[in-house]
Amino acid sequence: MVDAGVAVQLGFRTGDKGTHSSRTIMLEELTALLEQVGRQASRADYLAAVVHDNALHKQTAATRKLTAQRLVELYALDPAVPLFRVLRRFWKDDTSGRPLLALLCALARDPLLRATVQPVLTLRVGEELSRQTMTDAIRTVVKGRLNDATLDKVVRNASSSWQQSGHLTGRTRKFRQSIRPTPLATAYALMLGYLQGLRAGRVFETAWARVLDTSVAELKHLAAESKRLGALDLKAAGDVIDISFGTVLTAQEIKDSHVTH
Repeated sequence: MVDAGVAVQLGFRTGDKGTHSSRTIMLEELTALLEQVGRQASRADYLAAVVHDNALHKQTAATRKLTAQRLVELYALDPAVPLFRVLRRFWKDDTSGRPLLALLCALARDPLLRATVQPVLTLRVGEELSRQTMTDAIRTVVKGRLNDATLDKVVRNASSSWQQSGHLTGRTRKFRQSIRPTPLATAYALMLGYLQGLRAGRVFETAWARVLDTSVAELKHLAAESKRLGALDLKAAGDVIDISFGTVLTAQEIKDSHVTH
């Protein structure tokens, strides 16, 4: 895996704090913002759209600033950060994959949401989500830092985020359902593993790949389609597969993702 400092530069966030103590993945706000701000926008442009132009129609200046802060926490909103820049590149061409793109980026940037991966993904289709299992998983990450009321809020927000991505369904009680990943969402998930220093077939075996809810064989098929769309480079010879991301990452980012400790 890459050095922790390099991972932060690439866009990953670690620790025991996260946006889900107060918000979900904010899919509606992110979608509205990316609709209104051009693809070549800077970080300052995104922040100005939310805070000064009130692109998200918030009632007060304080709410606008807080919304901008939470979106930055979840998505960076900075083209210098590859996790956001590549999401932004795929967003326009993958309407049906947007919830999954948002979830994957938020997972990489929010340790609280990331703590809930196991409780959700181990559920069988149709099985009900256990709030206690979610609570226990989050408590393992935060130790005693959050009280029971805040833990309960994190569980509610995380459950909503997994519902927004399509992994859960239901209003009060949440039940597992299976999603169908798109080629570009698949490329994004594989890229997350690649940026963490994984290569070849190992990118198909990460937690990011598990979020896609499908077999390795199907992921390889989707990766081949991603190559046709220009989202990644892929070479296969028998059982040996080589994937790289020179079409979406800079040479420096690729070099950084090779730095291990």
